[in-house]
Parts: sequence; C-alpha cells; structure tokens
Amino acid sequence: MRVVAGSVKGIPLKAVPGTTTRPTTDKVKESIFNMIGPFFDGGIALDLFAGSGGLGIEALSRGIDRVTFTDKDRKAIETINANLEKTRLAERADVFKADAERALKAMQKNGLQARLLFLDPPYHMEKAYGLMDKAAELGLVTEDAIVVCEHDRDVELNDRTRFFERFKKELYGNTIISIYRFQGEEGEKFE
Repeated sequence: MRVVAGSVKGIPLKAVPGTTTRPTTDKVKESIFNMIGPFFDGGIALDLFAGSGGLGIEALSRGIDRVTFTDKDRKAIETINANLEKTRLAERADVFKADAERALKAMQKNGLQARLLFLDPPYHMEKAYGLMDKAAELGLVTEDAIVVCEHDRDVELNDRTRFFERFKKELYGNTIISIYRFQGEEGEKFE
C-alpha cells in the first residue's frame, strides 16, 4: 500500500495490524481518484472509518487542504498518525479516536464544511452509509460535495438519498465504489 499520486507519491503506508480493517488497494484508490477528479485545488475532506488513513492521505497528496480522520479503533489511530508522520502531512490533518456519528456532531461545532467525504465502514455496518445524509443535515458539506462509499457487492445502496445522488458505481472484485454528489434536500434544486 502506497500513495499513488501527488506531492508524496510513492511513499509506502503502514496497514492497521490485525484483521479489523480492510485497506483499500492501490488499484481501487487510483480508480476512485480517477472517478472524482485526480487532483484538487483545496478544500476539506472527512475520512470516516479511516483505518490506515490511506484515502485521506491520498487526497492530501493530490491537493486537498486539510483532512479530518476518524476511527474508533486505537490501532487505526496509531497507524494514521504514523502514516501522516511518514508522509510529512501531519500539520494538514486532524485525527480523532471517535465513533463516526459522534465525530460528525463535534465537527459541526467547529463549523467545518467538507468538499469530500470518504465512507468506508466495516461492511456489516450498512446503516453507516446514512452518515452522508447526517453530514448534510448538520451542514458539514459544501454545495459541490462528493461522497465516496466503499461497500461489499452484496450491499445495495440507493441511487438517491435525502441529499445525494449517485453518479458513478464501479465493481472491483467483491468491492463496489459508489460515488455520490450533493444535490440538496430531495425536491430542492441548486443551479
């Protein structure tokens, strides 16, 4: 596992020890960024269920200004911090050991608005994909926000949620990547 592109391209990343997390492969990571736009001109990203932090670190390497990483697993938090130190990106990151829903509420108090949200929960936590709407409800996403969901091929996500619409869906082995774009609340239209 390594950083695929950008300012810290090629730096290897540590995986979380044990079997509690499932790192996104370099091939899938590269595909994700090809789908959402390979590089960014700033903005904030949220990496919920961050695991090793690979997706958020990739976003930082590709031009996102700042990433907030959350995971409730102590080993994951240690791994994220180690990977941020190794890539020298720690000053552009906030790392929280917290349940994802609680982390969103804390972020609301800080007035944070994300342009990019990564949702890669353990596959058995299907309800966690509802956190994209929770983030929008709390005012944590910009009007051009994109959500990247990584899920098992047996998990079927809706094409339209309360605030988001899926515009891409790709299958990689047993993993599906679904990409959503903020559309405003159902029935509300943005120009």
